[in-house]
Parts: sequence; C-alpha cells; structure tokens
Amino acid sequence: QVQLVESGGGLVQPGGSLRLSCAASGFSVDASAIGWFRQAPGKERQGVSCINNSGRITYYVDSVKDRFTISRDNAKNTVYLQMNGLKSEDTAVYYCARAAACSSRTGAYGMSSWGKGTLVTVSS
Repeated sequence: QVQLVESGGGLVQPGGSLRLSCAASGFSVDASAIGWFRQAPGKERQGVSCINNSGRITYYVDSVKDRFTISRDNAKNTVYLQMNGLKSEDTAVYYCARAAACSSRTGAYGMSSWGKGTLVTVSS
C-alpha cells in the first residue's frame, strides 16, 4: 500500500528555517518522482519543488528559489524540503506527492498519491 507521511511543520519566525520530511512506504523514492506542494488559506494548491527518480532533476517555483532545497535519503525512503529564509507568504499546508515525473521547467506531474500534509506557519 502506497503511503506518504509529511512531518516537520510548525510555527517559525520570519527568516527562520524548517525541514519538512516526506516518508514513503509501499514504493521506493528512488524509483519515482516526488513533488512538494503547498496550499495557503483561500488559495489553490501550488507546486513548490520536485525531484525526479534519478535525483538529477529538480524544480523550484520562482518564489522559493535560493531559499528551499529538495533532497532525498534513499536508505530512509524519505524526501526532504529544507526551507530557509521563511517569509509570511510561505505559510501554508505542505503536501508531498508521488509523481510520474519531475520537469525542471514545469514541476511535478502525474501525481498518483498524496500525503495528508503538514502545516507551516511563519509569523512573529
């Protein structure tokens, strides 16, 4: 059974950092693309970052470039999203998803499974 579980969210002050984790089961993260998405209150879900199965292709939405970094630990079957320089506009529920592929230009597509999300609140 495919399952994705996010963790690592919380309350952080502007300029702070958080590392989100996406623990996968039922499949191997090195055989699949994984995407991170977020949904702020009253807004549509937005693709934030993704990594392809080989780990050689990554994508970041413009608003998080140079602040967020996606990585993967194959031994732990977990994908991470390191978030630095957090801003109030980063406040959202963050989700990870298993995807068919990750494009370096357009992000993840062909999502087949989703986690339940973890809340990130950036506030002073």
